Amino acid sequence: MAKVQQVSVGGAGRLGRGRRVASSLAEINVVPMVDVMLVLLIIFMVTAPMIQRGIDVSLPVARRAQAITGERVEISVPLTYRQNHTVYLGTESVNMSVLQERVRQKMETAAQKDVFLRGDRGVNLGEVMEVVDLLKAAGVRNVGLVTKMPEER
Repeated sequence: MAKVQQVSVGGAGRLGRGRRVASSLAEINVVPMVDVMLVLLIIFMVTAPMIQRGIDVSLPVARRAQAITGERVEISVPLTYRQNHTVYLGTESVNMSVLQERVRQKMETAAQKDVFLRGDRGVNLGEVMEVVDLLKAAGVRNVGLVTKMPEER
């Protein structure tokens, strides 16, 4: 808060002519800090979508596919499944030995016992059926296969 002091000019003692304003140095100027924070916010908003990256799976194309709505449990079978027997539960890499238990845990809290299976185009049907068998043993009622729409080629 600024303090106003009256100063007499000359020896006559006239008041009201020369006023001097003394400001306190204890105040912090917040405007530059807010400017820096807004610039950082904009930088993070621009770079965040670039950082997020999914799993590369080349999906097969279906002509009569329907769009899926709502929350869903997705399992992706990548082309590297043959070498390491690893699938993705959402974006998390899961080995086939623990997949059944992880899916069972997710199905306990889920209202719908449905799982959507995404398989790379190069994965064999037998490999996909291994995953489906484990899902059925974990208590999944319906297994849906995810494909691309024809216009997404």
